[in-house]
Amino acid sequence: MAETVIMPRQGQSVESCLVTAINKQKGDNVNIGDILFSYETDKSSFDEESKISGTVLALFIEEGDDVPCLDTVMIIGKDGDNISDLLPKNAAVSEPVKPTETVKPIESAESSEPIKSIAPTGDFKISPRAKNYAEQSKADLSQVIPTGPNGRIIERDIIELVNKGYRLYNQEIEEKTDEKPVEIEDTVAVTPSYTTSYTDVKLPNIRKLIAKSMCASLSEMAQLTLNSSFDASAVLKFRKNLKENAQILGLENITLNDIILYATAKTLKNHKDANAHYLGETGVIRYFNNVNLGVAVDTERGLVVPTIFNADSLSLNELSKQSKQIVNAAKSGSIDPDNLKGGTFTVTNLGSFGIESFTPVINPPQTCILGVNNITRRIKQVGGQDIFYDCMSLSLTFDHRALDGAPAARFLKELCVNLENFDLILAK
Repeated sequence: MAETVIMPRQGQSVESCLVTAINKQKGDNVNIGDILFSYETDKSSFDEESKISGTVLALFIEEGDDVPCLDTVMIIGKDGDNISDLLPKNAAVSEPVKPTETVKPIESAESSEPIKSIAPTGDFKISPRAKNYAEQSKADLSQVIPTGPNGRIIERDIIELVNKGYRLYNQEIEEKTDEKPVEIEDTVAVTPSYTTSYTDVKLPNIRKLIAKSMCASLSEMAQLTLNSSFDASAVLKFRKNLKENAQILGLENITLNDIILYATAKTLKNHKDANAHYLGETGVIRYFNNVNLGVAVDTERGLVVPTIFNADSLSLNELSKQSKQIVNAAKSGSIDPDNLKGGTFTVTNLGSFGIESFTPVINPPQTCILGVNNITRRIKQVGGQDIFYDCMSLSLTFDHRALDGAPAARFLKELCVNLENFDLILAK
């Protein structure tokens, strides 16, 4: 018995998914576990495995299609199965519209007659790939039978049309004009001594989303960045001890970034303005009782910010474990979209790139974002003597609509103090 394959819903907030690859075409054999197609949301990518064996009896998607979640994308069954009851709405085969131009079968790959294409009468839907191929092949769209979702014309419909010989040949011959040719003076043509080479790459959905979000952030917020630094000697010593004894104590590989995340979550409990959402359109600032910490992650597909929920209630070891889980899931593209929202404060770390100071951009509607910079060697006076120490700088960008400079500075100062005395906040 034939069964439908639908576009999965990856998270409650996801309405549609972009088809990035189709591995099985109509007529192909399918085994359980075979990859049928690949797709992506705004932040993650997935492969859809077949749960049944059989043959692809119908296919309703193309690469590049934006398909609503839970819509039917293909039908798998045995040859001869009746699939009429499984067809999506508006995908039933209909009689072609009679041509309104003279139609000839394809006789030659070349034609000296001017060609033009027409569209089917009435409203119709056509995918970009199908439209492009129709224009190139001069297909007679009045003869097309749509097989895509919701009666959409897709590329395979145009290919079938062309194979059947439905192309348009305009019988009108353009008349030559009697205009005199323009006389050209004898000049020496100058040929450029260089060539320009470039590659155009279509923007992926995630790049479009990042661009839209960052542009909105900078254009709609009154952003200001404060920079400060702290003596990192204590946290580096603590990190070294953890690394040497982690296996004996059964601990995670707790990193310096984990330590900063932990201190940030604990410090935010005393600064509600920094752990908030500015909902300007409603005239409300939403203060959170818990800290949902966003962690900026650099992936092959672009920047994503997964969330560690209730980070303020986790131990350092628990936070380190969760941090690694969401970062790995984000980098592999398998993260649940529901884990990419709900953040109340974000931390972004560029220290490994040698960055000494930068201006991180706030994730709306959050009111703050913390940038973590690299470690440098500096000199300070202790007991009248100059000594070298390891210094780490932090960059805090805040929304001046939601909080003023003094509250933001107090948060940053307390965070630096807590990091310099990290063993004390562990005791709380």
